[in-house]
Amino acid sequence: MPTPSAPSPAEQLPPRSAAVWAALDPVIGAGAALRVLDVGGGSGIFAVPLALLGHDVTVVDPSADALATLARRAATAGVGDRVRGVQGDGDQLGEVLATLPSDGGGYDLALCHSVLEVVDDPAGTLREIAGALRPGGQVSVAAANRAGAVLARAVAGHPVEARALLEDRDPAAARRTPARRRFTPADLLALVEGAGLRPGPWRGVSVVADLLDATSGADPDAVRALELALAGTSPYREVATGLHVLAAHP
Repeated sequence: MPTPSAPSPAEQLPPRSAAVWAALDPVIGAGAALRVLDVGGGSGIFAVPLALLGHDVTVVDPSADALATLARRAATAGVGDRVRGVQGDGDQLGEVLATLPSDGGGYDLALCHSVLEVVDDPAGTLREIAGALRPGGQVSVAAANRAGAVLARAVAGHPVEARALLEDRDPAAARRTPARRRFTPADLLALVEGAGLRPGPWRGVSVVADLLDATSGADPDAVRALELALAGTSPYREVATGLHVLAAHP
């Protein structure tokens, strides 16, 4: 069971992800052990902290190397029995989950972080995730923000690339691999609603943390507090590196 008195991950982990953890805190700290599905969860950046809070986490990821790292990280943290890694793609989630033992109740919480940028079918992936939730279950969706990418390229001294991103073009058109997608808040909310989910308020993820030089000497606790203050505040959230929304299955 989660420990209600334990510090929340938002108070312990890197400031850039503080807004996501703060949005999750009321769900993961409610006092009940949850069944969590982490799609594209890779090496366990979210899965292991969730398992440490007492939740059971299934990570679905296409990378065998990432899943091996997940297993080592979970074992080192002493939560290997609460973390399961399964190789598979998010846009074929239904087929992947059908191979696993199930209690038939669906997942209480799903994570879809940095996934919609790279899957073949973002809308289909979100529909698959929604289908894996129990009624009343929730999904945490985080994705790259187009406005934040434009600002980051401009500040880094790449105005041509910034202009391309502004116009939703690939800033490196000659690349061999497809460009990562970026989303506007309206784009992300439309995808969530299209999957039959009810979105809550959206937040900015890393409004300033990614803009601060690692050698700036800024106090991490002060940066974290600032991130939390800016995450839901316009116009600052509009230029964050990422976007986040917590949505519910009806």
